[in-house]
Amino acid sequence: MRTLTKLALAGAILIGIALAGVPAAFATDYIIVLDKMKFGPVPAAVHVGDTIIWQNDDIFHHSATARDKSFDVDLPSKATVRMVVGAAGSVDFFCKFHPGMKGTLTILP
Repeated sequence: MRTLTKLALAGAILIGIALAGVPAAFATDYIIVLDKMKFGPVPAAVHVGDTIIWQNDDIFHHSATARDKSFDVDLPSKATVRMVVGAAGSVDFFCKFHPGMKGTLTILP
């Protein structure tokens, strides 16, 4: 019985040591609200795998379109669209219907 307990404890310690070097990565959701012909606050930085929730509270149809063509989200009035961030980098985006609406996403690995 004592040998089994020691083996279980040793196994738990080894698993703990193995997992200690692996950072816990959890995806986060960020909401960017479009209203009054502008994009609301954009997070300072997001990570690959995080989700951007584009929420159009405006009465107008908008888009969130990346200048590098990495995404093009269509946002009818009062629509909400989820987009998982796919690649690291700095991505400028705009509304293709209202080019004065623009922002930048900083995406970390």
